[in-house]
Amino acid sequence: MRNEKLVAFGQRVRELRKNRGLSQEAMAALAGVDRSYMGHIERGEKNITLTKVYQISEALGIEVADLFPRTATPSVSSSD
Repeated sequence: MRNEKLVAFGQRVRELRKNRGLSQEAMAALAGVDRSYMGHIERGEKNITLTKVYQISEALGIEVADLFPRTATPSVSSSD
């Protein structure tokens, strides 16, 4: 069963990689991961570690937060 959050993250990584004109192989080399592993990430098939998230953000030259798709944030009510 596919986790939609992993799929959305992978799609965002793919989008950012393509926007920079990087092949999956070049991106994997920059991030220090195997090309096939990068493919698994982009397809949402791997629940990667925080270390890998940082490696990907550094390879793309972006902030970690920019790797995550933007979604509406639910309002939080305070009981103060």
